[in-house]
Amino acid sequence: MGLGLAHYIPLVAYLGFWVMCLVSLGGRPLLGLYYMIPFLPYRSMRNHFLDYPLGKNMLTILVIAVIVGALVHGKRLPKSKLYLIWLVFGVYLYFSMWMGAALGNAPAPLWLSDINFVTWKDYMVIPLLFVATALVVEDRKAVRTVILITAISLLFIDRSCILESTSRTWTNFDESKRDEGPLAFGSNETAAFLAQFAMFFWGFVQFVKRKKVKLLGYGLVAITLFATMYTFSRGGYLAVLFSVFVLGLLKDRKLLVILGVFLFTWQTIVPTAVRQRVTMTEDANGQLESSAQERVDLWKESWISIGHSPIVGNGFATFQLGQHTDNLRDTHNWYVKVMVETGIIGLTIAFILLQQVIALSFRLFRRANDPLYRGLGLGLFLAMCSCMIANCFGDRWTLLEITGILWVLAGAAVRAIWLMAEETTPELTPVDANAVIPPAEHMNPDSFCEVEPVAIRMDEAPVFVGPFRPERCSGGMHAPGGQRGQVSRFTSLITPP
Repeated sequence: MGLGLAHYIPLVAYLGFWVMCLVSLGGRPLLGLYYMIPFLPYRSMRNHFLDYPLGKNMLTILVIAVIVGALVHGKRLPKSKLYLIWLVFGVYLYFSMWMGAALGNAPAPLWLSDINFVTWKDYMVIPLLFVATALVVEDRKAVRTVILITAISLLFIDRSCILESTSRTWTNFDESKRDEGPLAFGSNETAAFLAQFAMFFWGFVQFVKRKKVKLLGYGLVAITLFATMYTFSRGGYLAVLFSVFVLGLLKDRKLLVILGVFLFTWQTIVPTAVRQRVTMTEDANGQLESSAQERVDLWKESWISIGHSPIVGNGFATFQLGQHTDNLRDTHNWYVKVMVETGIIGLTIAFILLQQVIALSFRLFRRANDPLYRGLGLGLFLAMCSCMIANCFGDRWTLLEITGILWVLAGAAVRAIWLMAEETTPELTPVDANAVIPPAEHMNPDSFCEVEPVAIRMDEAPVFVGPFRPERCSGGMHAPGGQRGQVSRFTSLITPP
């Protein structure tokens, strides 16, 4: 920064976590959520916290503080099946670790010194984030702010990725020049993150009305796609292409034409290094290149392992502890990994979880009237499409850095569904049970056709009146005493369902 202040940024950020813990417990948990969002993908920044007390667990501590602060101050969760599914999945995974220990595949998952327990603990921060968001995001303004902070966070990730890529020459593809990126895992993981959120904002801006904001949104999408291109991740490329296809089907059919033209002309459009990366799946002899062959060998090995315990698997977080092809610790396919470690039961729960998020986002996209909520729904749906494709090429699901913000947006979507339902519920005005109804002869019969719905409590049982419509009050409708109009008042009394 020119003043030597950059050295203190990690310390200030670390202290900010403690301050936000106190703020969250003191009654402002929403501020704690806002503060943590930019740090979710930025593991390279959070790694600097390791120099300070409890630095490794600061994110977990703040998430718990937000939840506790929200519950203490009377906040409640909107309804969703996802809470129960996550609870069942988390408990199943924990007992699966013990089964892996019993089979001798892993140590007993007792504490933070055990790698399998740490893996489970880090994974469970994701549903805690989801719960925290659903608790503290309570209105439209908070939903909008979460999306805005997500956009700013993505812009910083884009900047970091582009600066790293442009610092090297890419006349030809060179595997050794690929960097781990700000997520501190690898270029393929970075590509999965970028593809998800490029598609999220591409879907979101479809419902933005203000022209300047719409242009800024498309600019963010373009920058993110540019950063994705220079990750040289074939899985990331495929995730983007599939999501664009879905966007074309759901919202903008012109994209289908553009996508078709691109697929026929891409080799003349993309940089040489990108073209080399995509076409290097096979070598000059027609054999798979090394990374592609590694995946095939891993999948064959995994299939044999699945056959040994197809129902419950070998135990969660055990694959990373075994000996595999080229000493790799991941199956390079999340679905295969879930099947190997947790069996058919674990894979079934995982598919139910995916289905529920997809259904949530699609329902919000289709049923909401507010453009903000529709954009959130479509964007989340496209991000999930991208995520599912990316997970065919490796574990992009259990990493907080990749899916953390995705679950924050899912929590906001759950709250948006609740807000949407609340807005469509008619409000009933309570009326005193002892209220005197004037005689019909002193009232204008036409007035019965214009009154708003009211609720009258009689003998502790609510009774509802109205609404009345003019066309139902005219011509031939009379009360039992011959008094016209009185029937509108008394025959419209119904008990609630």
